[in-house]
Amino acid sequence: MLANHFQNGIETARLVWSRIPNSDESQLLDDAVGIIKKNDGGGVESLDYEVIENFAYREEQAQRGKLYVSYLLVVKWFFALLIGICTGLAAVFINIAVENFAGWKFSATFDIIQKSYIAGFVVYVLFNLALVYSSVYIITQFAPAAAGSGIPEIKGYLNGVDTPGILLFRTLVGKIFGSIGSVGGGLALGKEGPLVHTGACIASLLGQGGSTKYHINSRWFQVFRSDRDRRDLVTCGCAAGVAAAFRAPVGGVLFALEEVTSWWRSQLMWRVFFTSAVVAVVVRAAMGWCKSGKCGHFGSGGFIIWDISDGQEDYSFAELFPMAIIGVIGGLLGALFNQLTLYITTWRRNHLHMKGNRVKIIEACLVSILTSVISFGLPLLRKCTPCPESDPASGIECPRPPGMYGNYVNFYCSKDNEYNDLATIFFNTQDDAIRNLFSAKTINEYSSQSLLTFLVMFYALAVVTFGTAVPAGQFVPGIMIGSTYGRLVGMFVVKYYRKLNIEEGTYALLGAASFLGGSMRMTVSLCVIMVEISNNLKFLPLIMLVLLISKAVGDAFNEGIYEEQAQLRGIPLLESRPKYEMRNMTAKEACGSGRVVSFPRVVKVSDVVSILRSNKHNGFPVIDHTRSGEPLVIGLVLRSHLLVILQSKVDFQHSHLPSDSRGGARSIRHDSGEFAKPVSSKGICIEDIHLSSDDLEMYIDLAPFLNPSPYIVPEDMSLTKVYNLFRQLGLRHLFVVPRPSRVLGLITRKDLLIEDNKNVNTLELQSTSVRIGHQYKRLTTRNTEVERPLLNGLLQNQIPD
Repeated sequence: MLANHFQNGIETARLVWSRIPNSDESQLLDDAVGIIKKNDGGGVESLDYEVIENFAYREEQAQRGKLYVSYLLVVKWFFALLIGICTGLAAVFINIAVENFAGWKFSATFDIIQKSYIAGFVVYVLFNLALVYSSVYIITQFAPAAAGSGIPEIKGYLNGVDTPGILLFRTLVGKIFGSIGSVGGGLALGKEGPLVHTGACIASLLGQGGSTKYHINSRWFQVFRSDRDRRDLVTCGCAAGVAAAFRAPVGGVLFALEEVTSWWRSQLMWRVFFTSAVVAVVVRAAMGWCKSGKCGHFGSGGFIIWDISDGQEDYSFAELFPMAIIGVIGGLLGALFNQLTLYITTWRRNHLHMKGNRVKIIEACLVSILTSVISFGLPLLRKCTPCPESDPASGIECPRPPGMYGNYVNFYCSKDNEYNDLATIFFNTQDDAIRNLFSAKTINEYSSQSLLTFLVMFYALAVVTFGTAVPAGQFVPGIMIGSTYGRLVGMFVVKYYRKLNIEEGTYALLGAASFLGGSMRMTVSLCVIMVEISNNLKFLPLIMLVLLISKAVGDAFNEGIYEEQAQLRGIPLLESRPKYEMRNMTAKEACGSGRVVSFPRVVKVSDVVSILRSNKHNGFPVIDHTRSGEPLVIGLVLRSHLLVILQSKVDFQHSHLPSDSRGGARSIRHDSGEFAKPVSSKGICIEDIHLSSDDLEMYIDLAPFLNPSPYIVPEDMSLTKVYNLFRQLGLRHLFVVPRPSRVLGLITRKDLLIEDNKNVNTLELQSTSVRIGHQYKRLTTRNTEVERPLLNGLLQNQIPD
C-alpha cells in the first residue's frame, strides 16, 4: 500500500516536471523577464511626445470649435475618474486575496502545529510553495514583462522610452495575480511597487479602448491615441497606484511628480490629484464594507495604515543625535542594498536566467522553500517570554488568539501565557508585522537579539528575492528592514535616557523612512507618504531630518535603486541633471560622424522603400530647394508616417512635381489618429507592406505629412543646454544647423501675452510691437551704420524683455 502511494507520488512529480517549460520553449521576451537584452537601449524606441503640426493636424484643429475642446476636457476628467475607480478596485482585490491566503495559511498551520510540529511545517512550506509557483508560472508563461516592480519601466515610459510589452492587458493580469501569489507566499517583497505598474496599465488600456488582441475593447474609449495623451493617463495611473497602496493620495501625486515623470503641467496636476482622491474614497469604502466580516480574513490588517497617533507626544533636543544616527544607518544599508541587488541581478541575467524558464521557476521555488524554512525554524531558537501585564485601555491581548492578527504570538510555547517575539514578526502578514513594530505602548515586546536576528535574515532574503521572476516591490521590505533597526536604536535610547515619554515605535517609523530614503533616494513624496500612513503630523520634522541625511549618505556611494535597475535593463533614461562632461561639448560634436539621411519634398516610392529598409532611423529631414538652388530644410517626417502612407497608397501620384504647383488645393485623406502608433508595440513594419512594380514608380509629396516646425539648435550650442532643452520639452528629434545668417524678429514675454478680449490699449501695444518688428526686419536686412543707432533706440525704449 505504501509502495503504491510512493510510486504515485513519483509519477505525479514527473508529470509536474514535464510541464515545467524548458529553455528551448522560451521566447525572446521570456528570456528578458522584464530586462531588455541590450544595455545600449537597442531594444527600445522613443515616444513621440511632441505635437506633429502637419497639414492634417492643422486642418483638424481648424475644424474643431470650442465645443469640441470642452468635450475633450470633460472626457479627460471622466478618464481620471475611471482610472481612480479601477485602480482602487484592483488594489482592494489584491489585498483581500493576499490577506485571505495568509489567513488560511496561518490558521491551518497553527491548528496542525498543536498536534505535530513536522506536519505543520510541511503544510506551511507547501502552501507557500504553491502560491509562489503559481506566481512564477504566470510570469514566465503568460506575462514576462510583469516581473519586478515595474517602476523603472514606467519611469522610462514617462521619460520618453517605449519598452515593449509593459502596458499590455496580459501584463496587467500577470501583475495582479502574480502579486497575489508572491506576496501571499511569504516572499520578502511587497505589492506596492507592482500596484504602481498596475495603475499605469489600467490607465493605458482605458486610453486605447481596451485590448484588441483579447477582444476587450470599445471604440467609444478610443479618444486619446497619441503618445502625448497616453502619457497624461499613465501619469494619473502611477499616482493612483501609490494612493491605493498606501492610502496616501497626496503622496501619490508627489510620487508621480518627484520620481516617475520628467515634466509637469499644472492642468495635469489637478487631474492626478482628482484620480488619487477617487482612489482614496474607493479604498476607504471597501474597507468599511469589509469591517462587517464579509471579506473573510481581511479586517483591520490589509491596507497599510499604521495609525500611531497615540505614540510619542514630544521629543527632546538630545534625541536628535540618535535620530541622525538612524539616518546614517539608513543611507549605508540602503546603498549596500542597491549595490548587492545590482550585482546579484546582473549575475542572474548573465548566467542563470539565460538557461530558460525552467531555471527561473526552480529558482523562485527554492527561494520560497528557503524563506519558509527560515521563518518557521528561527523562532524555535528563541525562548518564549512571559506576557506582560495587560492594559485594558490598549486593546492588546497577550498572547493573541490563534489565527488572529496582532502582537504576542504564542508559537509552540509550553505555557498559555507566553509568547515568542521572533514569531510575532514572522507569523504575520508584512502589513501586520510592520504595525507591530510601529506599535506604541508595547515597550520590551521584542528583545534586541530577536530584532538583530530578524534584521540580518530578512535583509539577506530581500536581497536574494529581488530579481526573481515574480512581481516584486521594495517599499514594504524596505519599511520592515528600516523599522527593525529603528526599533533597535529606540530600545537603546529608552535604556540610556530613561524617560517615560520615549516610544520605540517612533524610532521604528524613522528607521523605515531612513532606509527607503537611502535606497530609493526619494524625499518629498516619501516624507508625505510616511506622515499619511502614520497619521501623526508631529513626526514631520523628524522624518524630514532622517530622509535628508539618509539620501545624502546614499548618494555618496551610488544611485537610487530605480535608476540602477533602469540602467541594468537598458532603459536610456535622461536624468534631471546632464553629465559634467557635457559642459565642454557642443551640439555638433554630439551628432557624431554619421551621415544624415534626408528626403526631397517629392520622392519616389522606390527610394522611400529602399531608405526605410537600409536603416532604422525614425526621423528624416525633408529638403527642398529655393529658386536660386539653395537647399532649404522644410520639416521632419517620421518613419511611422511614411509607413502609413505606403500602406494606404492613396497619396501616390504620377508626377514628380509638388502637388500644389499643379493647381488646386490638395485635400488630406488621413486624420491625425491614423498616424498614431499602437501602445507598447512596433506598429507597421516595412516588411509588412507589399507594393507592386507600378507602385514603386509612383511619387509622394511629403509636404502635407511632415512637421514643418521642428526644434532647431545652432551647431555650437553647448551640449548641457541641448540636454536640458531636449528633456524638458520631451523631444524625440532635434535638428542641428549652422548658425543663422540673419534675424527675422525678436519675441519677448509681452508678445506671448495674448488676451481674448482686447481693449484699446492692448491693441495699440500689439500694433506697436508689430511695427517695430517690421522696422527691425527692414533695418537688419539693410545693415547700415547709420540705421544701427535707430535700431538700438527702438529696442531699448519700446521692446523691453
